[in-house]
Amino acid sequence: MRKYRFLLVLAVLSVAGCGGGRDEGKFSEEEMAAMPLAQREGLPEASGGFVLAVGGETISAKEIMTEALLEYCRPVAQRSSLEQFKEQIRPPIEQIIVTRVSDILLHQKAKQRAGDNVEDRLEKVVDREVREFVASFGYDHAKAEEALKARGMDWKEFRKYQKRLILSQSYIASQLPEQTAVTYRELLDGYNEMKEQVFVRPAEITFRLIDIEVAKIELNDPNKSRHEQAKELAEGLVREIESGQDFGELARRHSHGYRASLGGLWKPVQPGSLAEPYDILAREAERMEAGEIAGPVEASGHIFIMKLEDKAAKSYEPFEEVQKEVEATIHVERRRKALDELNRKLVEKAVARDRDRFVDYCLEEIYRVSNL
Repeated sequence: MRKYRFLLVLAVLSVAGCGGGRDEGKFSEEEMAAMPLAQREGLPEASGGFVLAVGGETISAKEIMTEALLEYCRPVAQRSSLEQFKEQIRPPIEQIIVTRVSDILLHQKAKQRAGDNVEDRLEKVVDREVREFVASFGYDHAKAEEALKARGMDWKEFRKYQKRLILSQSYIASQLPEQTAVTYRELLDGYNEMKEQVFVRPAEITFRLIDIEVAKIELNDPNKSRHEQAKELAEGLVREIESGQDFGELARRHSHGYRASLGGLWKPVQPGSLAEPYDILAREAERMEAGEIAGPVEASGHIFIMKLEDKAAKSYEPFEEVQKEVEATIHVERRRKALDELNRKLVEKAVARDRDRFVDYCLEEIYRVSNL
């Protein structure tokens, strides 16, 4: 169980329904990105130093060396020897290649399942994707085309990309298991695992503060130090508050704090978030009730007078109120595990004999280009 919220909804799309509505199983790019492919060990045989062959398709070093990757690698390459560079950059390069291999194999499997007439159905869906993409730019075709160029695509490549995405998503959806009911015990266990990170309501305090900074006190009595006069001012203010004077009005007239103009009223804060010297106020609030006054309290050149307006202890959202969210999270986690297993099986027969040679070639090319 992941210890954070998943709000991802995984739809199911049959390949026969590719020509249907957009919401019938089409995952967004963000949703696909949230479902990472599992780590793989096996990779297909390389057909040479420049490309890696994957069931009739090839991955070139140029494909791997995107501008974003070069931008990331360039500083490392320029301050390292080749061997140091290889050691540091090899893991992300291997993962990029593994992911690319998985994408190719997934697409090939999806195409086999779809049959011969899938192209016609895909064309209709992609036409709609193109129209919606242009619509997202206010139907300005030139702006849409400019956005594609920024992603390194033209319209032909965009259509090809959308076909692969739709087909692969359809296959993934068809292979994922049907949702089964979540038991009450699973719900409770899930809630207990998630509640500290997800459903917690932190302790919170709301207060007014008169913040007297000793360094800002005007010297009215040459026989007394600033600290003495600041303390006398604070003690006098406490007496006025106890006699019924309005705390907010006194804060406006005497506080040096940044919220003095608001009558010293702070927004609700978590006690543990208060930095020095204000952290002492959290300790004072622990033993106070709403409406009570604390002070004068001295800390690091400040003298505080605090009125506690409200106080809430740490609590949790009730199980009954978040049960549906826990259930959705459990379903997503089940699908996530099933997807990992699907991708593991997809590439388990791949050959790994020349993987290192292709990875080395990519690393050497990236190093060379980065140091031009």
